[in-house]
Amino acid sequence: METRKIPQPDNTAVRTALWRALHVLVDDKPHILEDTVGLQLIAPTDDWQERPDMKYTKRLRASIVARSRFIEDLAKAQTEKGVQQYVLLGAGLDSFAQRNKTAISRLSIYEIDQPDTLAWKKEKLLENGFEIPASLHFVPVNFETSSWWEELLHAGFDIRQQTFVSCIGVTLYLTKEAILDTLRKLTSLAEGSTIAIAFYLPLALLDAEDQPLMEMAIKGAAAAGTPFVSFYSTEEIRQMAADIGFKEIQTISTKDMGDLYFKDRTDDLFPASGEILLVATI
Repeated sequence: METRKIPQPDNTAVRTALWRALHVLVDDKPHILEDTVGLQLIAPTDDWQERPDMKYTKRLRASIVARSRFIEDLAKAQTEKGVQQYVLLGAGLDSFAQRNKTAISRLSIYEIDQPDTLAWKKEKLLENGFEIPASLHFVPVNFETSSWWEELLHAGFDIRQQTFVSCIGVTLYLTKEAILDTLRKLTSLAEGSTIAIAFYLPLALLDAEDQPLMEMAIKGAAAAGTPFVSFYSTEEIRQMAADIGFKEIQTISTKDMGDLYFKDRTDDLFPASGEILLVATI
C-alpha cells in the first residue's frame, strides 16, 4: 500500500505566522494586528517562543505585523470602494479570510502559493473548525513548472473585475526577469485595480543595527537552498513600476510604518529597516 505523502507548509510561512501570534502574546497593547490563527493551525511545541528566530528578532516581528496590518487596511479600503476580488500572491498562512467575515462576504479571495503549503493549510483549517466559504479559492502553483497567472484564471478569476493584489515575502526569491514578468502580467488586470508588493533594500541601505541580522538571514536562506536574489533601492523600485506602466506609484518605508502604527508605544517596538512596499494602480 502506498503511503500518503503528508504535506508540510513552507518554513518561512510558519515563521511569519508565529511572529504575528507572538506579537499578540508578548508585545504591549495596542496590538498592531490581532492574529493568532496561524499559531492555532501550527500548534507548535510549548517552548516555541524560545526558538532563536522568535527570541532575538523583535524588530523583524514588528516589520511582519506592520506590513500585514498595512496590507489588510488596504484590502478593507478596496472592499469599501467596491472591489470584489483579492489575490494574495504568496499567501502563506495568511488568515485575512478567517478574521474578516464582513470583507469575505463581499470578496472573492484567491490565495496563491506552493501546493504543499496550501494543502496543509486547508487541512488544518478544517481540523480546527474553520469554515472554508465558496468565495475562498486556494490556487496551488509549482512556480518552477507552472504559470501562476494561468492557474489563477483556471480558478475562476474574472480579469474584467477590479482587483486588489498583495505580494509580500516573495520578490526576495525572484530574479529581476521574473519580477518584471509578474509586474507585466499584473498590468492585464482591470483598469483601476491596485497592487501592493514588498521589495527589499540592499544590505548597505539598512540601518546599522539591522545589518547583522540580515547577513545571517542571507546565509541561512542560501544554506536552505532558497537564496535571496533580489534587492532594490526605492528609486529602482519606483522606476520599474513606472517603466511597466503603473500609475499613482507610492513607496511605503519603515519610517512610514512607524508613523502609521508605532507612535507612543510603551515597549519600544519598531519595525526593522529593509522592506519597501510598492503600491500602485493599473
